[in-house]
Amino acid sequence: MRIAVIGGGAWGTALAQVAAAGGDPVMMWAREHDVVASINREHENRQFLPGIALSPAITATESLADLSASDAFLVVAPAQHLRAVLSETPADTRPLVLCAKGIEAGTAALMSEIAHAVHPHAPVAVLSGPTFAAEVARGLPTAVTLACVDENIGRALAERLASPNFRPYASEDVVGAEIGGAVKNVLAIACGVVAGAGLGENARAALIARGFAEMVRYGIARGGRAETLSGLSGLGDLVLTCSSVASRNFSLGVGLGKGESAESLLADRASVAEGAFTAPVLAQSANDCGIAMPVVDAVCALLTGESKVDAVVAALMSRPLKGEG
Repeated sequence: MRIAVIGGGAWGTALAQVAAAGGDPVMMWAREHDVVASINREHENRQFLPGIALSPAITATESLADLSASDAFLVVAPAQHLRAVLSETPADTRPLVLCAKGIEAGTAALMSEIAHAVHPHAPVAVLSGPTFAAEVARGLPTAVTLACVDENIGRALAERLASPNFRPYASEDVVGAEIGGAVKNVLAIACGVVAGAGLGENARAALIARGFAEMVRYGIARGGRAETLSGLSGLGDLVLTCSSVASRNFSLGVGLGKGESAESLLADRASVAEGAFTAPVLAQSANDCGIAMPVVDAVCALLTGESKVDAVVAALMSRPLKGEG
């Protein structure tokens, strides 16, 4: 199976490394000319994943048309750009494996819904789980969820990507896998705020647990399964990104917790903290579904500057007492 990777950031580069682990050629598309040149000449993505030697089986291009001979596409374009990128992707009836995490602004569409709209005849899968790109690219042990409605296609994709250090677990719950990845980005910002404001480990643990409850409520409302959200693509990814400054979303939250503005923090970031874009869309979608997500609402208030950390914490702690669930 000839794999193409669409997206030249850190995660796209790491997935190209995974796909090339057996020495099979992998074509990778990147928008940035310097990224393409660096991969082809030095076998390194100096801009987004510096210091990691890439397989010589990986080649890069600036033209999506060059991917036309591929059998499957790992699509790693940021969520808010996915629709535009897919419209130029020569997928036809070939599988699209969606690897970006988020919800589209303006439509509240999941990534799979966008893919089905743009390429209605292409099988769609979702790859999600607790993954830091640099660790994956270095070959450190990693497990992910690979969700696909078509069991045979999902199995073929899992077998193609599996290696001794990269283990995909099969699922048919595409929506659940997507919801976990999208919501955890927002919750990671909240946990970063807790760390940046020095609120303590008790607060972080409580926030992870209550945030997970919000994730499950929303995921089920959108058609996902509770067991998927309790797995790698939900709880697993949540724990990882709520615990480390290697997470872009967590580190954004740390800055907010220290009193910096979202505008200045986002302007300085070389890579996308997708949770900042997902938060307001998620909050509106949850409201439309009649789902209470107070932690997500709190993140939105901090991102817009509507509230300060002390006020947000006080509001969360003074919510009416209720049973856990």
